[in-house]
Amino acid sequence: MSERIVQTAGRNQLGEFAPMFAHLNDDVLFGEVWNEEAIDVKTKCIITVVSLMASGITDSSLIYHLQNAKNHGVTKEEIASIITHATMYVGWPKGWAVFRLAKEVWNEDVPEITEKDRYQNTICFPIGEANPYGEFFVGQSYLAPVSTEQVPVFNVTFEPGCRNNWHIHHAKNGGGQMLICIGGRGYYQEWGKKAIEMTPGKVINIPAEVKHWHGAA
Repeated sequence: MSERIVQTAGRNQLGEFAPMFAHLNDDVLFGEVWNEEAIDVKTKCIITVVSLMASGITDSSLIYHLQNAKNHGVTKEEIASIITHATMYVGWPKGWAVFRLAKEVWNEDVPEITEKDRYQNTICFPIGEANPYGEFFVGQSYLAPVSTEQVPVFNVTFEPGCRNNWHIHHAKNGGGQMLICIGGRGYYQEWGKKAIEMTPGKVINIPAEVKHWHGAA
């Protein structure tokens, strides 16, 4: 369940006053740099927190990036170690200042956002509950009915590495299946053919009687 970083704060706050700055903030910094794949998002969050700490920034921007780090998997133990390590190089007062903010963000009374929660925020349909047909899958999947009238539509969410078994949709007339990728990245493969990568917006039409499988990357 990969996630694309999207930011609108620049346009929301400075769109009319400083449109170029808003563009650079939303489209370049967050739209391009934060989505560059050489470094994972969690690592970028850590680098950003340490950079702001080193600069002595302890305002709302640091609070935002501390929360962003938590949302992307940085634990309380990790942030405590990160701040302690950085303090040795950037100064004791800065360490104290950042710890004060970090303690508020990593308040254990507030449930941490899971990878599943973050993915849910990027798609238009619910993830649903554990797939009752899990015996036909390798790995964890979830099933959510979207429409059961006229044309049945179901949202199936695959955790990373999950896929279903080779299978065939039988039908005497019509039949088959349509796959529409709405989030993350996955693969579809027909028997005897190469796998096809699926990314958001990709549509696969599967005729009846065609042996195939599909799942997450």
